[in-house]
Amino acid sequence: MQIMETKQTTKMRIATGLLLICVLAAALSGCNTQIQAADLMAGVSANTTAGKAADDAFIRAQADLSAALFRAAAAESRGESLLISPLSIQLALAMTANGADGQTLAEMETLLGSGIPLDELNEYYRACADALPSADGYQLHIANSIWFRDQQGLTVEKDFLQRNADYYGAQAYKAPFDGQTLKDINNWVKQNTNGMIDRILDEISAETKLYLINALTFDAEWAVAYEESDIRDGAFTSYGGEKRTVEMMHSEESKYFSGDSAVGFLKDYKDSKYAFAALLPDADVDLYAYIDSLTGEKLLQTLGSFKSGSVAVTMPKFSYDDELRLNGLLENLGMPTAFDNGKADFTRMASCADGNLFIGDILHKTFISVDERGTRAGAATAVAMNSESISVPELTVTLDRPFVFMILDNTNGLPIFIGAVTDIQA
Repeated sequence: MQIMETKQTTKMRIATGLLLICVLAAALSGCNTQIQAADLMAGVSANTTAGKAADDAFIRAQADLSAALFRAAAAESRGESLLISPLSIQLALAMTANGADGQTLAEMETLLGSGIPLDELNEYYRACADALPSADGYQLHIANSIWFRDQQGLTVEKDFLQRNADYYGAQAYKAPFDGQTLKDINNWVKQNTNGMIDRILDEISAETKLYLINALTFDAEWAVAYEESDIRDGAFTSYGGEKRTVEMMHSEESKYFSGDSAVGFLKDYKDSKYAFAALLPDADVDLYAYIDSLTGEKLLQTLGSFKSGSVAVTMPKFSYDDELRLNGLLENLGMPTAFDNGKADFTRMASCADGNLFIGDILHKTFISVDERGTRAGAATAVAMNSESISVPELTVTLDRPFVFMILDNTNGLPIFIGAVTDIQA
């Protein structure tokens, strides 16, 4: 696990702050927890809205942001395996933007939607979340919550709660921000990631007045799972040059990419609603040089360039977690005002007698596990099917060195996850 510190951590201790947390789990197990915080949603019921279906402008904006987040995170975690969820980050930021005004809001609108107004972004994100399918064999769950410190002088704006209920289904709680609240927040995260992320906070700062949390979980079986005979030991060379003996999964897939300094493949999950995409830079191309070349346009172009044809695939099993502090990354991407305790404007969220609200920290914690059954829940089992073929593959892709991967929503072709595997530990 890795934690990135890109700005002074003391910043969150000099004024009244809010903490934005994005969490994601891609391999799940069951749990049941109880939250004791007071429910703030009494009298606030979500209005019915159909949202706005993703169009080219929205898809381009989200691809641009996904690529920018991935490039920036990779630059600060060189040599380490990396995983982010652009969708989780986008939803958490959009919730927060509903409490912003002035320059703070303008910067967040530019980052999230390349200038698309927040009212439209809310509609897009609502439709996007509603359109993400779940069924037997593939499940995607999104949960959002807002936590307010229970104290005199902190007044929550009702419209902020209403908008986040309408568009993001957000729960809202009021709590004393004591030891029990710490347990409640960690329990909420544990519950809404089905136990894969059991703790997001170690303590609650005295200066933190609000938490905004997005949790996103993904659980899917392969459309064609692996037989036991498809799994054999093989060699993986890490980014640092160390050779590892790992379990390799062998299959024949039907969609491949070749060109522009990389080869790759698509492997569908059950019912082809989601897909796993892998991109292996050419042997003479550095992994980080390749990642740095991934603009939003190139990302969409690459994902739209996969061809139908037989491809022999060798892919390692892998599992890891990651923890990122996104403050400096997002400041550099164009939203510095939200982190400035003197300039941030979150007056549409709440007012606080103690001082001006600003973002003290944005934490993003992820977990992924990929094996012969899929990207899966601990209790899920896929039906193993023979993937052998008598045809001669048109291409061979062997992921035996660092590679980029994505988990895609096949409806709009955007990544829910995007990561890079640089090493595999036994």
